[in-house]
Amino acid sequence: MTGALATEKQGILLEAGTNEFEILEYYLYDQSFGINVHKLREIVPFCREELTVLPDSHPSMLGTLLLRGDTIPLINLAEHLGKGLDESKVSAVSESDVQTRQVVLICEFNDAVISFLVDGVDQIHRLSWSQVKPMDQFFESYRPRFTGTVTVAERDILIVDMEHIAYEIFGSGEHYETGEEDPDMMTPKRKEDRGDVKLFFAEDSAIIRQGIMRVLQKAGYTKVQSFGDGLACWKGIVKAREEGELPVLVVSDIEMPELDGLALCRRIKEDQVLRQIKVVMYSSLINENTSHKCDEVGADDFTSKPDVSKVVALVDQFCLTD
Repeated sequence: MTGALATEKQGILLEAGTNEFEILEYYLYDQSFGINVHKLREIVPFCREELTVLPDSHPSMLGTLLLRGDTIPLINLAEHLGKGLDESKVSAVSESDVQTRQVVLICEFNDAVISFLVDGVDQIHRLSWSQVKPMDQFFESYRPRFTGTVTVAERDILIVDMEHIAYEIFGSGEHYETGEEDPDMMTPKRKEDRGDVKLFFAEDSAIIRQGIMRVLQKAGYTKVQSFGDGLACWKGIVKAREEGELPVLVVSDIEMPELDGLALCRRIKEDQVLRQIKVVMYSSLINENTSHKCDEVGADDFTSKPDVSKVVALVDQFCLTD
């Protein structure tokens, strides 16, 4: 399983900024879900004998796995999403409809390694972010857990926001409130200078977006405007150009429905007028591979989630003059 995935990933080389990405389709019982391949380190069979149960842990956390000397937390994803196996339904579904051998997805994001138990995997799909539709307002209570939905071969695949799941279990997003007490961030002169700077911020996660907006505004960046995806941010930039008041800098996530951050950056940097805008990528996917992609599309800098103080420091670096 692991070797096959590695071969697939090596064979899929995407040009940066094309708005394309790959998802691995996996199952929680009989429903298809997806994960961005860039977050996936490997797939291993689930062996209950290798599981160490932790007392007084979160109900969705099965325990820890020992993998090549590393202790990795294991989350029961079906349990957490409320899709535990229903024996009455299992008997009504043939083996050809769904793989029933449970496997573990070893994931890496935000400089952490976390594993998720799922009920089987299918294949890798190459898609465009324009195919991913945000969750409808009707499903408001579920929206933070999913990046969006995409249709493949007449199947609806929900793309799970693994980062948000991890925050629900290990924290509540307090990482996005850090840095507020930094003396340099709070000095009157700094705050006064920041008040004149127009910023755009693109992030599809409402929790992260709201948290970082609070930090930036408290630091003095009162002219910051947020957008829920890259396409909305691009439309905001086009409108700002028509009005003759471009933002000085755009801070953007990478994974977003409609238009991802790399494609957004590429559009900005390929335009003779807009290329003056500084672009900082802020993503849980920042690693050696994606940092090269950031360079390829012309990003001025990049930093990994969840440390918001780094974002403020980068904004200061590009927007403030001593």
